[in-house]
Amino acid sequence: MQFIDTHHDQWHTVGGEDGPMAHPPIKSHSLLTLAQWHAVRDQWPAKDAADHKPVGVILANDTDIEVLEADAAKLSLVVLQFPKWTDGRAYTQARILRARYRFGGEIRATGDVLVDMMPLLARTGFNAVVLRADQDRAAAERALGFFGARGHYQGDVQQTRPVFGRAA
Repeated sequence: MQFIDTHHDQWHTVGGEDGPMAHPPIKSHSLLTLAQWHAVRDQWPAKDAADHKPVGVILANDTDIEVLEADAAKLSLVVLQFPKWTDGRAYTQARILRARYRFGGEIRATGDVLVDMMPLLARTGFNAVVLRADQDRAAAERALGFFGARGHYQGDVQQTRPVFGRAA
């Protein structure tokens, strides 16, 4: 899991004085709202194109993840939001991106992200997080190892078959 320091992040939102720009300029490592992405996606080259610039999209957790199905090959980052730690819809969004759409880019959790969420974030496909300001990174790293080789009763996006009770 990658822990993002927002002060040193290479990704940047594209906004103007009055908020997000409706038609943002195409730049590398731009983090766009869904509306901004829809305004420029037809101009954006696929990841394997010579003129591809990494681009990311911020998606609210109440948005149907299917809006990104056709665009997964163009995106390098999808930021999924947890407005409250008790609202788990972003887990489902991440799992669908990884398992159904085979998204290989970065899936980042933002918002009310707590240390206790680390194992489930990893199991559902997140590979980067922005922890809530009062959370401890060292504790989050320890939380990722809680289950280790003992496994789980259910499969996940990395290990689709359960490994509980077997040697890993």
